[in-house]
Amino acid sequence: MIPLQELLLFITASAVLAIAPGPDNLFVLTQSALQGARAGVCVTLGLCTGLLVHIGAVVLGVAAFVQSSAAAFTVLKLVGAFYLLYLAWHAFRAGRVPLTVADRPPVYGALALYVRGVLMNVSNPKVAIFFLAFLPQFADPSRGAMPAQIVVLGVSFLLTALCIFALVAWTAGRLGRRLQRSAGAQRWMNRLVGTTFAALAVRLLVSRP
Repeated sequence: MIPLQELLLFITASAVLAIAPGPDNLFVLTQSALQGARAGVCVTLGLCTGLLVHIGAVVLGVAAFVQSSAAAFTVLKLVGAFYLLYLAWHAFRAGRVPLTVADRPPVYGALALYVRGVLMNVSNPKVAIFFLAFLPQFADPSRGAMPAQIVVLGVSFLLTALCIFALVAWTAGRLGRRLQRSAGAQRWMNRLVGTTFAALAVRLLVSRP
């Protein structure tokens, strides 16, 4: 199975990526700021439920790619690396995300928030592409069955995201929208995320089947 050191590295990278400013955690933050931490937790549970769908898709996709030709692996590697570099470029260029009164989302009930979280995640093709680019970097066919490793990595990512998003919900519920008023903090986070994406792209490019 996956060595502990490699798994800890994966969890650390997952935590950084979960913290990254994006539509998912911004929605968690805004709902928590406007409706309290419980609303943010409902969204978080929905988002994490959606991740299960992507994990299943990656398990089937990776298994098929591992069994196919080296050319197919190279295509996947290049597509994944360029997508990660694309994310890095946008992270470095990203500015402050304003949160004004006009940006306030409507009020939803607990079930509606959960369902919205599921739909937001499942209907986002970038999440599936990102998982295909990210998870296989930490799996190795020499350690055993690839699907089992992907499941372990996927569940680890899910649990990490669940903890991070729940923390965002709890913090935003207490501090409200002041979290989005710090332009300096957002710029720092964007640079950290951009560097992480770029490093993952390089790692993917030098990887072997």
